[in-house]
Amino acid sequence: MLKFLCLGSGSSGNCYALWTEHHGILIDAGIGYRSLRRYFQTFGLNISDFQAVFVTHDHADHIKSVGKLANDCGLPIYTTSLVHEGIARNYCVSPKLKIEQKFFLEKNKPFEFGDYVITPFPVPHDSNDCVGYAIEAEGVRFCLATDVGHVTEQIKEEVSLANYLVLESNHDHEMLMAGPYPAHLKGRIAGETGHLSNKEAAELLANCASPALKHVWLCHLSEENNHPVLASKTIDSVLRSYGIIPGVDFQVEVLKRKVPSQVYDLL
Repeated sequence: MLKFLCLGSGSSGNCYALWTEHHGILIDAGIGYRSLRRYFQTFGLNISDFQAVFVTHDHADHIKSVGKLANDCGLPIYTTSLVHEGIARNYCVSPKLKIEQKFFLEKNKPFEFGDYVITPFPVPHDSNDCVGYAIEAEGVRFCLATDVGHVTEQIKEEVSLANYLVLESNHDHEMLMAGPYPAHLKGRIAGETGHLSNKEAAELLANCASPALKHVWLCHLSEENNHPVLASKTIDSVLRSYGIIPGVDFQVEVLKRKVPSQVYDLL
């Protein structure tokens, strides 16, 4: 059985864990190393239960602990060559990755790793490079798309194929525009390489979710420009306008920013 756990989601740090009976992987490692160890102990897990880290992009809230996980725990770090270049330049990564700890992925090229077939796909964001991950294991398809500047045709396709989906719902557009951020930052967040709004995430789900979709987790909510209740209400309202009933057609949950979720069984 495939299991899923979110250890943190948002600008304070992002990390997601997937594991089967035999193999575990992490997607991003933007949470402090000590916190990761403490969280794992809470769930009866250990970092040694995981064999690799797959990175979406090179921003600090996604890579803070990759150096420690590679150097202290021997975990290989998988991502594209451009993301690796960004990681090498990022001041927050210490210690730096050695060449033997870097493993390279190509976008849209499936990669077999243990019990998984992992396909990175391009995601528009203002980082050195950015990918989402479509992961097949134990007969299910899990998809993660975070830091999505805008919805592409490929992202639509990946959502349509997913049984389980982690999707960015970063901000409420009106809340962002009325808030205290300077104009250039508002423009960056709402721009083509920024972050996905609640309404954009809802429209993507409404137009692309298939009957095979079972569960959606909304991730990377802004602390300043969003609220879990607001995100949930927006998603619910838009989906219902399309005749889709959350909780009936598929489950929708908001992931917490700074504390782990429960462990989910992906059947």
